[in-house]
Amino acid sequence: MTLSPYLTSQSDPPLPPWESLPTMYDLPSENPEEKGLPDEFHFLQPLLLYLTFQPINWLPELVYSAADLNLYYDLEHPLWYKRPDWFGVVGVSRLYKGEDLRLSYVTWQETANPFVVVELLSPGTEDEDLGNKQSQKDKPSTNKPPTKWEVYERILRIPYYIVFSRYTNELHAFHLVGGHYEPMNLIDGLLPMPELGLSLGLWSGSFRGISKLWLRWFTLDGELIPEPTEEAAVAQERAIVAEQEATQAKRTAEILAEKLRQLGVNPDELDD
Repeated sequence: MTLSPYLTSQSDPPLPPWESLPTMYDLPSENPEEKGLPDEFHFLQPLLLYLTFQPINWLPELVYSAADLNLYYDLEHPLWYKRPDWFGVVGVSRLYKGEDLRLSYVTWQETANPFVVVELLSPGTEDEDLGNKQSQKDKPSTNKPPTKWEVYERILRIPYYIVFSRYTNELHAFHLVGGHYEPMNLIDGLLPMPELGLSLGLWSGSFRGISKLWLRWFTLDGELIPEPTEEAAVAQERAIVAEQEATQAKRTAEILAEKLRQLGVNPDELDD
């Protein structure tokens, strides 16, 4: 019988559990049978993308995005799906048939396929996310689903495909050109998507109290698109500045009035 590497002889006194038991890094969140299940980063990063995805070329009610939602793509195999870490769609109602929150995104019942997909690399998902995993195309006898790359590129023909690794801070971007994904080059540190009026890029800052390098949306000119807490902070700062300016203006008026009185002029009798 092979003993677990974490079954060690008992010390006297016993070691505290944080020294003797496996850590978060020894016990990853991913189920080995289903790679890439969400960890905390897989919640926060898509949330930031969701909050800042505001295409200026589209009405807000015709913009939809989702994270970790089943994306069904094949009429002949209606149970086959992919689950992007985040994807955005334009030209569809935020609600399914304008009435209900979606349980999944079923492409044959929608008016548009996703326009941009983001995958966050997890241990064990690199080959499939980056298109290195062998496709099942031309092997119908296997009856296995195609890879993510093939679904996004050849079946749904999603214009932009982004892969980001929080472990290396590497950003891989692909644009659909002539039916095939071609690598995109950063322009001034951004990935412009003129059809949306947006750019995607990396930002070093604090989100939900966590400071790190994040993937988020910018304008085409490189301005940050604020998420709600940032908008509130900006509004508060503007209110403070306005109050300070009003106080300074009042103080200046009082000083001017006093100088007029010293000159024998009653400021209250002056015409407006």
